Amino acid sequence: MAFMSDTSTQPCPSCGAQYTEQEIAAAIKTCPACGHHYRMEPAERIQYLADEDSFIEWFPNLRSLNPIELAGYEAKLDQAEAKAQMKDAVITGTCTIEGKPLVLGLMSFNFMGGSMGSVVGEKVTRALLTGAEKQLPVVLYTTSGGARMQEGIFSLLQMAKTSSAVAELDKAGVPLFVVLCDPTTGGVIASFAMLADIILAEPDALIGFAGPRVIEGTIRQSLPEGFQRAEFQLEKGFVDLIVKRQEQRHIIAQLIELHKTPSKVLGGLA
Repeated sequence: MAFMSDTSTQPCPSCGAQYTEQEIAAAIKTCPACGHHYRMEPAERIQYLADEDSFIEWFPNLRSLNPIELAGYEAKLDQAEAKAQMKDAVITGTCTIEGKPLVLGLMSFNFMGGSMGSVVGEKVTRALLTGAEKQLPVVLYTTSGGARMQEGIFSLLQMAKTSSAVAELDKAGVPLFVVLCDPTTGGVIASFAMLADIILAEPDALIGFAGPRVIEGTIRQSLPEGFQRAEFQLEKGFVDLIVKRQEQRHIIAQLIELHKTPSKVLGGLA
């Protein structure tokens, strides 16, 4: 949602209440009246999640090429970079949350719909493998329309690549926590986003492989109310917990503490 000037207001898309951009920002980009969660960019999430000045970004200059020489793709990448102020659709790095070190990855829907191309797959894979090597828990915030088809088979390969990296993280006994944000669909939901030890979601986030309109058109039936929303997926067992933005920092810190390996716990008691 695009906001107006600092003093103007916009109606909440959920309840219609009028608030300024500053009031919504103060509520961590949620509606102060009903709690509707607006979409957020990685830099905004880092501000409320990470301890102050603790985030260190990895590989900020990785940029997609044009592996299948698709006409106009380079221009689309330039436009997306200018719009999102990012080189691609994910930021990864290390930080601390309530003093606990972790690997953090955050996707941007603003960059070509959060599509997963070769750079997104590479950065997510490096984050997972580094977590395994350094014995650091990994937290990924996902928002995506799916695979980036402008890169053809190279985009689809990222599903297997990231899933394999999750398996390596699991072998190393290091936890993966994923927070599903609005929307998380397509190849991302069909790979690493649903392979976490604990799957969290933001309220009312759209979560699914194909969109509701595609499914309705395929099965020629009306879908139930709230279909594919976070609350629906929680009821069906695909999501472990729905967490409001104001609570995410503390919940993630608690999960990291609860998933410490016995050696780390005993080491801390020594």
